Amino acid sequence: MESIKVYNSLQPGAPVPLKPIEPGKISWYACGPTVYDKSHLGHARNYVSTDIIRRILMHYFGFKVNFVMNMTDVDDKIIIKARRQRLLDLEKKKTYSQQALRELALSAFTSYATANLPLLVQDGSQLDETNYASRRDAAYRSVLTGGTLSGEGKPGDGEAKIKMHISNMNAAAEAIHKDAVFPGSDEILLPHLDSLYKETIDTSDQTMFTDLTKSMEALFMQDMDNLNVLRPDVITRVTEYMPQIVKFVEQIVDKGFAYEAEGSVYFDIAAFEKAGNTYARLRPDSRNDKSLQEEGEGSLSKNLGGKRGAGDFALWKRSKAGEPFWPSKWGDGRPGWHIECSVMASDILGSRMDIHSGGVDLAFPHHDNELAQSEAFFCQHGKGEHTWVNYFLHMGHLSISGSKMSKSLKNFQTIQDALATSYTARSMRIVFLMGKWNDGVEISPDMRAQADNWESTVSNFFTNTKSWLAEAGIGDGVDSLSIQDKPATDLSAYLEQAKKDMEAALVNSFDTPKAMMVMLKLVNTANSYIKDNKDPDLRGIELIARWITKMVGIFGLDANAEPPYEGLGWASSISANVDPETAVKPYASVLVNVQTEVSRLDLSSDKLPALLSQDPSADFKSIAASGSRDIERLALPYLRAVSQIRDELRRVVSAQTPQAKKDILAITDRIRDHDLTNLGVYLDDRPDNQPSLVKFVPAAELIAAREEKAAREAEKAQKKEEARLAREKAEQEAREKAKVPPEEMFKSDERYSAWDEQGLPTRMKDGSDVPKSQMKSLKKLWEKQKKAHEDLKAKGGL
Repeated sequence: MESIKVYNSLQPGAPVPLKPIEPGKISWYACGPTVYDKSHLGHARNYVSTDIIRRILMHYFGFKVNFVMNMTDVDDKIIIKARRQRLLDLEKKKTYSQQALRELALSAFTSYATANLPLLVQDGSQLDETNYASRRDAAYRSVLTGGTLSGEGKPGDGEAKIKMHISNMNAAAEAIHKDAVFPGSDEILLPHLDSLYKETIDTSDQTMFTDLTKSMEALFMQDMDNLNVLRPDVITRVTEYMPQIVKFVEQIVDKGFAYEAEGSVYFDIAAFEKAGNTYARLRPDSRNDKSLQEEGEGSLSKNLGGKRGAGDFALWKRSKAGEPFWPSKWGDGRPGWHIECSVMASDILGSRMDIHSGGVDLAFPHHDNELAQSEAFFCQHGKGEHTWVNYFLHMGHLSISGSKMSKSLKNFQTIQDALATSYTARSMRIVFLMGKWNDGVEISPDMRAQADNWESTVSNFFTNTKSWLAEAGIGDGVDSLSIQDKPATDLSAYLEQAKKDMEAALVNSFDTPKAMMVMLKLVNTANSYIKDNKDPDLRGIELIARWITKMVGIFGLDANAEPPYEGLGWASSISANVDPETAVKPYASVLVNVQTEVSRLDLSSDKLPALLSQDPSADFKSIAASGSRDIERLALPYLRAVSQIRDELRRVVSAQTPQAKKDILAITDRIRDHDLTNLGVYLDDRPDNQPSLVKFVPAAELIAAREEKAAREAEKAQKKEEARLAREKAEQEAREKAKVPPEEMFKSDERYSAWDEQGLPTRMKDGSDVPKSQMKSLKKLWEKQKKAHEDLKAKGGL
């Protein structure tokens, strides 16, 4: 096997060899979520991509991975959200007159605009719900119509943020207009109330914070389970590490790499670099980016003073009124954002680790600051720089309409909503697999279509392969390759090449887009082979299907499968607390119902009696006795019996009486379209009296297809009925028109003033003669009317 190479943010450029500290083992720390809100698709991109790499290392390359992830449950965002919600809840309990409530909302309205949409209030005049819309459209029209604020370039995060603020203001303006301040104005009231009353909140009771973080952590873990993301080996939480964090900071101070100022402790970048260390190793070009520095410090740190260097960052923050606090030698405070990960990762993994990962937006300042403070903690003077992390893996972020998907921008779809409306866990993972883990991804309709095509192609291949094997008499499931009577074909060569291409892709920094193409190409090759060969090499097809099964299992595309992924196709199993006999009852019931119903028909068939009397329970019991929990294996004996009866009915139908034909067709259609569709089974009818193939397809897909077909047929019938009614209406109108004698048809036309004995016009309304060209046309219409009138008369219609 080639050595694995990986993109390492510490060594920009080409992938570098992956050399674990301890052979065969990998220590890995991943930055987990800040648990203050529901997780969105951006989080899914990060953690699913991380999970894919972890699975490849474990289940493809065989590494033992110790995977540690934190839960950030102390953070400025958490503090602000929990505190604001508490203040809003308290405000809603107060008794206000309608006028006082309106004044509060308008004050919040103006404050919100001043802070976030300053163009609305730049002229200094009063802003309210009556003039808001006109000012909004005048000031931000370019953004609202899809452009940029400056009128140049493409819209990005700034424009997305403006749209988010405008959305909040829109809701508030409507609420104020309707005198219904709550809940429409909540988003503008939250920061306003915080500015008024934040220092009045008693934070010695931390339940307002812990209630939020515990509930959000539970939702995050549920989202990860739903996405088939493996749980971490170790989960750490900031609130459980306060004593260790304080000691960690103390040692950095003692080494001369940090200093206390006004109750806070800051990392001294100048002292760190003077000692021969390197700061901002990941993003050196960003080290003086003030906006990123401020974002890393958090919005609650703006008024903390005493920093010596502009880029120095907080290790410990003095807690102000309205903020949670813990004791330290510098007074009550709370940890800086970056120190949390350094302490927790080092506590579990020690002074060195193989891999540290997170979203690419964490590279600076979060990960650069983590590196600096951790290397400061572990370094020994005179022995050179300490290496805390060997490989930094940064997952590309997810974008939507050119902007990073972000909670703060509110341009996100939650994982919960995405799985309920537009994705399955598998389809979402396929989308991420089709992009490189370290590249940004913008989900587009084309990408979704490509992913859907990949999934349907592979799913159909699995379904067909199992059907072909079942038809060959081994459809009860095989634990090892059992078709040995045919020599190897070119399929084996294609498979071996695919394996080589797969390994080449995965050792090249886990190149999953290439890996997905390798699998799709192999499946398409197998499908073409089956199409071109009447007597195919099922052994070769089975080998390919089992290898594809193994790979999709390794990539986490099958939530029901377990390592070493040696099955065939998407795994299907019954719950551990359901016995096999109960599980197959619906399938057995279909067989009994079909046997009963068909036995009532008076049909001539020498095969039907035996088919109607067969009992597959012995075959089922044999499979169940083997310990199988695969519902497809267990149900197949009953389904095969149903399929055989239906195939025989289709064979003999042409020789039956008209009524018997009608009954047979009704039964065979119902078996396929209802009885089995509802169980997730499709009977693929084939020509020339070939037996139908039993295919297992998700019931939801089959039912949706049935409903779509029914809708098409209903639409077709409706159009046919509409056409019939239109035809009848036209015919009725023609009959009514034909009742008029040709001599009378032009008499009521006001354009004319004189007519001849046949009723043809001779003069126009102004007394002039009717033009000859017009007379020619009128004569034709008159003759046509005469014929229609006479035909109607002949038919007795007059």
